Amino acid sequence: MSNRRDFLRNVSFLTAGGLLAGNVSSLHASTTTSSKAAAAKNIGLQTYSLGKELFEDVPGGMKKLKQMGYTNLELAGYNKGKIGTVDMMEFKKMAEDAGLKITSSHVNPPVREFSQANFNEIKEFWKVAAADHAKLGVKYLIQPMMPKCESHEDAAFICEVFNESGKIVKEAGIPFGYHNHNMEFKRVVKPEDAAQAGNPWIPKGDQIYDLFLKDTDPSLVFFEMDVYWTVMGQNDPVEYLKKHPDRIKVLHIKDRAVLGQSGMMNFEMIFKQAYANGIQDYFVELEGLRTGMSQFDGVKGCAEYLLNAPFVK
Repeated sequence: MSNRRDFLRNVSFLTAGGLLAGNVSSLHASTTTSSKAAAAKNIGLQTYSLGKELFEDVPGGMKKLKQMGYTNLELAGYNKGKIGTVDMMEFKKMAEDAGLKITSSHVNPPVREFSQANFNEIKEFWKVAAADHAKLGVKYLIQPMMPKCESHEDAAFICEVFNESGKIVKEAGIPFGYHNHNMEFKRVVKPEDAAQAGNPWIPKGDQIYDLFLKDTDPSLVFFEMDVYWTVMGQNDPVEYLKKHPDRIKVLHIKDRAVLGQSGMMNFEMIFKQAYANGIQDYFVELEGLRTGMSQFDGVKGCAEYLLNAPFVK
């Protein structure tokens, strides 16, 4: 997803209030983690974080993740019954043999712009994807990328598609969720409001994310909030967690690169509110490494940060 990496390279601001909280674990700190600490915390990882490194040796990689302290996986790369080049059920066995549980999966339909012309294609896709993931036994099935959305009308139709997708996935026994990036915090303005005079400092229009929350059926669609991309969209993840405790069910715990290294994310307040909301599952996602370290080294640093953070249960 080069657009995500390009956006990171172009970011030139630090969000107010994004002070580093808690005990930061340096990548050069001891790599020894007590088994007691690892056993006490359920830490998920989005496998996108490992990129192509994961597929160089999947069974070996799974064992490394378990040793780091990870317990759960959220998959990326689903395509016609495979994860990358590996059969889904074989992938599950490799994970379980290492002591890891696959609890979630990121899946995108094959079109990036929703329309009445491809509505049936989207529905048929979710029927197959839901059946495959029901066999896999996942707890969540999540769409991770926003379709093209330039107006209120686009947002309303996307919500219609999400509701229908959620209905299909629910029939397979799995909740359907949506994962955000920063683009969902762009504002769309109704034509009749665009020309209205007003305070130039007050943003015009509605944030797409807010429209998604408003117009999707809570019984069919939940939200996995990526806390970093919410901050990059100039919004406060804690505020959203307080405002929508019944809609945001899962989190992506993410930083500019390795967790706790940037000073941009107030993870202590995020975890405090997540626990208050009863959120049980979160997944680390790592991208944006610039230091030449491997992705496995990066996700190890993320695990160490969480295992050492006193505010993470």
